[in-house]
Amino acid sequence: MTCVDKAQPGRTVWRMRADERFANPAGIVQGGFIGAMADSAMGSAALTYAKGAGRKVFAANVEMKTSFMHPARVGTMLECTALVVSGGARVAFAEAVVVDQDGQVVARASSTYLFSERK
Repeated sequence: MTCVDKAQPGRTVWRMRADERFANPAGIVQGGFIGAMADSAMGSAALTYAKGAGRKVFAANVEMKTSFMHPARVGTMLECTALVVSGGARVAFAEAVVVDQDGQVVARASSTYLFSERK
């Protein structure tokens, strides 16, 4: 996975080509991989949200929900856009959308991140 945009605090965009390492025998990308992609994007969005407020923090995922909308096939370029939709001093609430190279929504996810200060 590669972060391709983190210019706006609280928003990140990640991309990755889904190769055979992430597939089941039918050639469909495993849901766990797609969930991990969404988690990486949302977690980094939470970090940029805090950084935008002048804080250095760790962000720990405390819960996550992923809904799968469409299968992603091996070889597909996936893009995940994550956005902090609400946040404060202790937590950030984020949402993500994963799309394939044709713009088809593959998954939607939401998560809560708990902040702890970095020294």
